[in-house]
Amino acid sequence: MKKDIRSFFEDSSKWQKEYHLLRKIILDCGLEEAFKWGKPCYTFQNSNVVLIHGFKDYCALLFHKGVLLKDTEDILIQQTKNVQVARQIRFTSAGEIEKSKDIVKAYVHEAIEVEKAGLEVDMKKTSDYDMPEEFKKALKENPDLKVAFEELTPGRQRGYMLYFSNAKQSKTRKQRIEKYTPKILKGKGCNER
Repeated sequence: MKKDIRSFFEDSSKWQKEYHLLRKIILDCGLEEAFKWGKPCYTFQNSNVVLIHGFKDYCALLFHKGVLLKDTEDILIQQTKNVQVARQIRFTSAGEIEKSKDIVKAYVHEAIEVEKAGLEVDMKKTSDYDMPEEFKKALKENPDLKVAFEELTPGRQRGYMLYFSNAKQSKTRKQRIEKYTPKILKGKGCNER
């Protein structure tokens, strides 16, 4: 993971040109630049609006409340089925970004308007997710685990439940629960170190 904004933009082995183009477009829209989750994040009055990130096959702008955007160009992508609110615009080349510059600016400005209006999304609650039977049993058998799990943030709770539930076999679910119990007891999320 990159340590700061400079390293993100200067030390990236892939998407460096694309990152610089996206950064310029976003900064031209008047957002403040911060470094969060190892990525450049752009805010309006301290509210997260969009961040830049990259993957093997594409780089992307991630709109934190993308589900609230009109998506007139039909370009917003839900990264995975479990992502409730955020949406991406994906790019595979600098040329693609150059061609889309005006569209990207329009989406960024719309995202800023969402923040100005104070719009929020009704998120699914942790209780709306199915808890695997194996995890219910582990919580019942280990009161400390139950307390620690209940003290986690809702997002961390959902992360664990999704990870445990995604295993197709009961044996795998049990192994995951056993492996991640120490992290839950330490108050850490599924992907935290």
